[in-house]
Amino acid sequence: MSSHVLLHSISLGRRFLWRPLDTEGFEDTTGTTEAELTAPVINAHSSSSYSRLTFKRGAPMKLQIPVPWGRLACLTWGPVEGRPVLCLHGWMDNANTFQKLVPLLPQDRRYIALDFSGHGQSSHLSPGSSYDYKNYVKDLYITLEALNYRQISIIGHSMGGVIGTVFAYLFPDMVDKLGLIDSYGFFPSPLEILLNRERKVIAGGLHLKRKRDPTVYSPEGALKRLLDANNSLTEQSARILLERGTKEVPGGVIFSRDINVTRQLIPNFTLDQCLGLMKEIQASILTILASDGMFASIENRTTRAAQWSDLVQGFQSSLKERYQLELIQGNHFVHLNEPEKVAGLIGRFLQDEDSGSAGQ
Repeated sequence: MSSHVLLHSISLGRRFLWRPLDTEGFEDTTGTTEAELTAPVINAHSSSSYSRLTFKRGAPMKLQIPVPWGRLACLTWGPVEGRPVLCLHGWMDNANTFQKLVPLLPQDRRYIALDFSGHGQSSHLSPGSSYDYKNYVKDLYITLEALNYRQISIIGHSMGGVIGTVFAYLFPDMVDKLGLIDSYGFFPSPLEILLNRERKVIAGGLHLKRKRDPTVYSPEGALKRLLDANNSLTEQSARILLERGTKEVPGGVIFSRDINVTRQLIPNFTLDQCLGLMKEIQASILTILASDGMFASIENRTTRAAQWSDLVQGFQSSLKERYQLELIQGNHFVHLNEPEKVAGLIGRFLQDEDSGSAGQ
């Protein structure tokens, strides 16, 4: 067997995807005791030297799911038989946003961090397609079908929290716990704003940015570009996102995301509609808000403050003891910059057997 490639088989329901898997993130554990192993490798052959490989602690495994437009790329941690936790990233980010958090969470779970279509290492949608929340919900559903999961927990950051919430009210029996990081799960707006937003998206769809040669940056140039666009990221956090969010080309690197993901369409609902939809959710919810996060802006503290309060009251009324709200010090990327601030809250939430109620 080549020292650089493993022939790796991933069971996808009744389908199988054979692919080369980089050995980065693995180590030969010959002579290692069972207690020192953190997770088994999914093997194509049970009686081979593959069984002598395992994860380095905290290092994820790469997984790909075939879709008609290409692939959905994921990172996974933990034992294959563990209770599944789907980790959903924010807008224009990627699965690496959970690289520092997941190793601090309960190690008996199976964590799957998905790159939404057009993000990270997942394929772009076909030309002419637009990105909206229904595409991302479909990505999540496809992933669960491929991995044959019937019930999951979800951790969602920012937009990922919104997508997780949509999934939780559309498929309430499939979600037992929903952890929201700097996200309320809904983003309500007055009717007129919703109508104007829809008009702009439809009209803008006629002028979707055509594929063109992307800008080539030096690695440090790409880092500067990302930090200039997002002052909530530390340099280390930005490098973590860039590791999965760029790819090497002659002369440097390019951003791997589809330029058209910038035309984001979030779920368009009024506050009353949001309050009605949340009643469909059977999962327990943990909402973690950062003191200097997305909702700390002047607008969100003034003109939008009432709607956030109404959402919280709606959750408390609908979910009662199944809803938990926590405020922590940090910014929008606290889970990546300072994961220890949220790891304990999320870990206890995942392990609390009384909090999950989906399907009961």
